[in-house]
Amino acid sequence: MESVKFLVLRFSSIGDIVLTTPIVRALKKQVDKAEVYYFTKPQYKELLEYNPYIDKVFCLEKNLSKQLKKIRKENIDYIIDLHHNVRTLRVKRGLKRVAFSFDKLNFYKWLLVNFKVNKLPDKHIVERYFETVDIFDAKNDGAGLDYFIPGDDEISINKLPENFQQGYIAFAIGAKHNTKKLTVEKIKHIVKLIDYPVIFLGGREDRETAEKVTNVLPEHTYNGCGLYNINQSASIVKNSRIVITHDTGLMHVAAAFKKKIISIWGNTVPEFGMYPYLPHEDSVIFEHKNLSCRPCSKIGYKRCPKKHFRCIVDLRSEEIAEKARELI
Repeated sequence: MESVKFLVLRFSSIGDIVLTTPIVRALKKQVDKAEVYYFTKPQYKELLEYNPYIDKVFCLEKNLSKQLKKIRKENIDYIIDLHHNVRTLRVKRGLKRVAFSFDKLNFYKWLLVNFKVNKLPDKHIVERYFETVDIFDAKNDGAGLDYFIPGDDEISINKLPENFQQGYIAFAIGAKHNTKKLTVEKIKHIVKLIDYPVIFLGGREDRETAEKVTNVLPEHTYNGCGLYNINQSASIVKNSRIVITHDTGLMHVAAAFKKKIISIWGNTVPEFGMYPYLPHEDSVIFEHKNLSCRPCSKIGYKRCPKKHFRCIVDLRSEEIAEKARELI
C-alpha cells in the first residue's frame, strides 16, 4: 500500500499552530502509512520542525506560485485546511487536491461580539478541528497538545539568576492587542502580593513594560522579554512552578506541558473555544463575566472602545495573587 500524504494548512500564529498538534499526531499515528506535511509562515517553522509527527514543513514565500510548484512534487493526496482564509483558498485552488476545511463559525462569533448572543457550540476548537478529519477516522486520543523543544534551546534552571533556581513563576505578559493585557500597575500589584520569583516572558515589544515592574521589584523579578526565542521561552514555561498568562500563544504552550495555568482574559472570552486545552486540572480562568460590552472583539483592540477598560481594571489583583500562592 502506498503512503497517504496530508498537507495541513495553518499559517499563524503561535497558539493557533500549537492547537493543531493533536490533529497532526492523530493523522500520523492512526492513518495507515500517513505522511504529514505542514504549510505555515517562516517565522513559525521552529514550532513544527522538531515535531516527530510531521514529515516536512513548507514555509510560505512571497511567490506563492513558486512554492506551490515545490509542494506539487510531493504528490499530496489531501489538504487539511485548519486556517480557512483567502490565502489557503489560493493554495487549495493551486494544488487541486481534495481538501477538508475547518468551519471557523465567523458568523456566530460576530453574533456574540455584536449582539452578545452565543450560538457557538460548547466545544474547544481542538474538538472542532477533529470534525474536519472525521472521514479519516482520526480520533482524539485525549493526550492534549504537543510541543517539542530541541536540546539546544533547553534553558537550564542553573543558568538562571540564583534566586530563581529553586522555583519561579513564568508570567507571559505579552499579547498582540492591548485589550487582552493587564495594565502595568496590575502586574506590579500582583507580583508584589505573590512575593515569589517571577520571570517575565514576551517579545522585544514587551521588554519596556516588564522593566517598569523589574525596576520596582528587582529581587523577585527577571525580565526575559526579548531574550529568548519561542523554543527557549517554552523551556522556561516547562520548568516553571505555575504560569500566569494572558489569552496568547504561551498560554497554549503551557497547556501542552500540563502546567498549572492562571489565564487572564480581557476583551476576549473563553466561549470562542480557545481556552487552555487539557492543562493541569488546577488551572483557573480569571475574567469579568458580567460585563455587558464583553466580548467587544474576537481578537482585540489597541484601546478599550468604551474607554473604561473594566474587563481588566475590575479584576481583583488580590484574588489572582492568592490563587498563585495557592498553586505554588
